Amino acid sequence: MQAQAADDLKRLVTEALGERGLAFEGAASFATPRRLALHVAGLPVRQPDVREEKKGPRVDAPDAAVQGFLKSAGLASISEAKIEVDPKKKTEFYIAVVERKGQATIEVLAELLPSVIRRFPWPKSMRWGAASIRPDSLRWVRPLHSILATFGLETEDPEVVPFSVDGIAAGNVTYGHRFMAPRAILVRRFDDYAPALEKAKVVLDPARRRNIILHDARDLAFAQGLELIEDEALLHEVAGLVEWPVVLIGEFDPAFLEIPPEVIRATIRANQKCFVLSDATTGRLAHKFALVANIDASDGGAAITAGNARVVRARLSDAKFFWETDLKIKLEDRLIKLDSVVFHEKLGTQRARVGRLVRLAEDIAGKIGADPEVARRAALLAKADLPSEMVGEFPELQGLMGRYYALAQGERAEVAEAIEDHYKPQGPNDRVPNALVAVAVALADKIDILVGFWAIDEKPTGSKDPYALRRAALGVIALVLENRLRLPLLPILRSAFSHHVGQGALDRAALRVEEEEICAQLLAFFGDRLKIYLRERGARHDLIDAVFALPGQDDLLLIVRRVEALGGFLDTEDGVNLLAGYRRATNILRAEEKKEAIGAFEGAPDRSLLQEPEEVALWDKIGSLAIEARRHLRLAEERVGRPGFDDQRPFEDAMAELSSLRAPVDAFFEKVTVNAPDPELRLNRLRLLARLRRAVNEVADLSRIAG
Repeated sequence: MQAQAADDLKRLVTEALGERGLAFEGAASFATPRRLALHVAGLPVRQPDVREEKKGPRVDAPDAAVQGFLKSAGLASISEAKIEVDPKKKTEFYIAVVERKGQATIEVLAELLPSVIRRFPWPKSMRWGAASIRPDSLRWVRPLHSILATFGLETEDPEVVPFSVDGIAAGNVTYGHRFMAPRAILVRRFDDYAPALEKAKVVLDPARRRNIILHDARDLAFAQGLELIEDEALLHEVAGLVEWPVVLIGEFDPAFLEIPPEVIRATIRANQKCFVLSDATTGRLAHKFALVANIDASDGGAAITAGNARVVRARLSDAKFFWETDLKIKLEDRLIKLDSVVFHEKLGTQRARVGRLVRLAEDIAGKIGADPEVARRAALLAKADLPSEMVGEFPELQGLMGRYYALAQGERAEVAEAIEDHYKPQGPNDRVPNALVAVAVALADKIDILVGFWAIDEKPTGSKDPYALRRAALGVIALVLENRLRLPLLPILRSAFSHHVGQGALDRAALRVEEEEICAQLLAFFGDRLKIYLRERGARHDLIDAVFALPGQDDLLLIVRRVEALGGFLDTEDGVNLLAGYRRATNILRAEEKKEAIGAFEGAPDRSLLQEPEEVALWDKIGSLAIEARRHLRLAEERVGRPGFDDQRPFEDAMAELSSLRAPVDAFFEKVTVNAPDPELRLNRLRLLARLRRAVNEVADLSRIAG
């Protein structure tokens, strides 16, 4: 909220200044837990004068129109207006010359700042004190105590901007640190405001507070042979809690290190906003932590450190109790509790979902080379840690705690790994699992979500995606591509759908007609997500369109390899020229198809009607291309994803076949007249071009290529 508030203050004020014609050199905003500040540099003393001409009605217009014009232009009588002649219509009309003197900037500020303060877009706000009984009283994130507002040129003494909000008058006074320097500070301009606050134990800039915390924590840890485990989100949060950051080192009983380190970190982070430390030699978690105080304590922070250590000890005692209690219950014995956890009102409980995951993970495992039985076991236990005490306290540890419990209870290592990793990847920077059992369960988890929500028509719309379905699709793409998996999606989507219907969660009678449509929509959705995934890696979206347009494209790895090969081909001279020839052929066909019945040129051309050597050569080349290109594409289907083979080579060979078309296509268009006077000859040549189009489109639909 602090960072957003600083941005909002800057945006609202600078936009209002711009609307009033006041230019400035720059603006910067800052936030601390107790103050919100904006500095605008280079404002002029006053607004520029404005002169504008406002066109009015004709001279012979009705009196009502004239009076309306006078009112809008601010004229006392029509004699103050000028009369001009419209050269085209030869009619006379009134012109009002409106001149406005620029207002003093300090007066403009006095008008706009109260409005900004009153309509400030806090996500949460409150009223307070006696005035809170009035519904129109000021709402602010916390009670507003004072307003500092000064304006003036560098060479002059600044003035206080004269305004007040709800009885709080703007002034030139601020206050330092709440405990260490609470005295009033007289402020002239920003150049003395920031240094005066620094002397009064307030670091105004949040970026500087973050740097102080980070560097001091690193240095103190290093002095004790430890390393700071950095946490960017926690760093931002803590920097927003203090105005004068002071880093201290606390410690807890080493016996608590028997708890999983992630639990210790989550406990200390969530409850005390402290950073954990690790041993610089072993890398294992240390029994010490770094805390950030908001005061230079007279005892060097001993009391603060001791107080934090007491709370950390109590929290870790709770965590230890949760850990030991959870270990006493077998993971599969927890499954019954998932019957009372609703996943979605239309898709059943988490227990029902586990049943679907078991069957779908087994289906996927058999297709990617994982052990189906191990995948079934991992899917069965994947959600079993959700009812545990530890996950109830720290939901972010779901999956991870399941792995710890599984290993402690004698489950296979592959099962434990899959339990932890089946949520991954949860974003573009998250780790992608590569163990095949974990991959099978992770794919099942995401595909079950996608098919289920598509079936109940809860698809993402615009910027809204409450069930993170876009992230789930990107997760499927990353799992398939990073692991070079040959996994046609359509059978898996149908399988997932059948598992939903088999449980009775979806009404088969109502959805039987829609099943293929749902699968088709999901494939299109995967295509859109694949464009985003590949675009972030430098691929062109039109290449993906060209490949996805081909029928039966549901194998993501094949699609990507074909896209890569197509991109390489189109970067060559042969590719550029063939694309030009292909476009010429399709443009001719498109123009002629508008005049003929649908499919008029789809028939096979008659070789006996080919007269010119160039059209005979093109006929022969298309025939050999069709055979060779199909052979290379079949090789791709056999070899892509298999160890020891170059995934892209078969597609490159298919593209090489395309490049051999360039010469006969160029020669055909140079020597042959397509729209010959003889109707039979014209039809045959158009069918030859249609055959060319079909042959090329077996490799990629080049009509989708941009440019």
